[in-house]
Amino acid sequence: MKLILDPEPRTTAEIFRPAALAALRQDFAVAEWTGGGDRDAFYARHLPDAGIVIGQQAMGRDRLDMAPGLRAIFNVETNFYPNVDYAECFRRGVHVLAPGAVFALPVAEMALGMALSLARNIHGAHADFAAGREAWGLAGNAGAELLTGARVGIAGYGDLGRAVHRVLAGLAPVVQVFDPWLPDGHLRRLGVEPVPLERLMAENRVVFVTATVTAESTKLIDRAAIARMPPGAMLLILSRAAVADFDALAEAAAAGRIRVASDVWPEEPLAPSSPLRRVPNMLFSAHRAGALASALLEIGDRVLEDARLIRAGLPPVSCRRAERETVGRMQSKPVERT
Repeated sequence: MKLILDPEPRTTAEIFRPAALAALRQDFAVAEWTGGGDRDAFYARHLPDAGIVIGQQAMGRDRLDMAPGLRAIFNVETNFYPNVDYAECFRRGVHVLAPGAVFALPVAEMALGMALSLARNIHGAHADFAAGREAWGLAGNAGAELLTGARVGIAGYGDLGRAVHRVLAGLAPVVQVFDPWLPDGHLRRLGVEPVPLERLMAENRVVFVTATVTAESTKLIDRAAIARMPPGAMLLILSRAAVADFDALAEAAAAGRIRVASDVWPEEPLAPSSPLRRVPNMLFSAHRAGALASALLEIGDRVLEDARLIRAGLPPVSCRRAERETVGRMQSKPVERT
């Protein structure tokens, strides 16, 4: 089976371990785009006998018509963008797949670290110590609290939300979840209490926002939602910036009402002059929570696993499949690097 390999903005070396790449080349006839030529001509040459495409280039009806034997498209940037004719892929039985779950555990571990820092002011105490204004012992723990046994809310219980729950397990939290795409019974079987967003924001000391960006979840965490949070509660934004109203976040943090941490921002990179950089009671991270070399290399492992299954006439299991009911509602934007 021929396989087109065009992972830009990723590189082949970033996402494939040498052994996995060697296995890919052994198992498939690989046509790799290496740049420096006419990309449209490259696709026109290789799509007619391609069974798999690895990349996030546009795959509209015109290109799909060139590829009668196409069986799968792997978006290794790991999001589902509107540059694919999903309806036509579904009609033809072409899987559209994304290995985004590779980032769930790295982001979840960072989320745990950020939550601990918010709860114990680790980042603030470090800055104070370096500046010679540290407070010792009990005096340095004003507002500090334990996360063990805390009430925790998770907004969005997909791969990332579930990973956050797993890394928190040792702290024995009481977990509530808001996820309108999952039935209450399903969530209860997973060991969490399903609640509406209003309760999630009002009843928890720590809220992790891990929701996918859709038309419905844009500005999900708005001024009204933030106003429901208890004084001193902690809010962590971990999925995409579009899920939150950052003006409202900044106001609440600056007023000392809540403590905020974010790994994502309305514009990236954030301009040096952005007032968000100077908001007190806010923990900053430069969209780095999932950016581990080991996570990127897992992309190649998962793609190889599913490519082999597809070649054998079996359904993919290691990557997430685009679903006809929800893919059109996704609104993630491409990023140059993750």
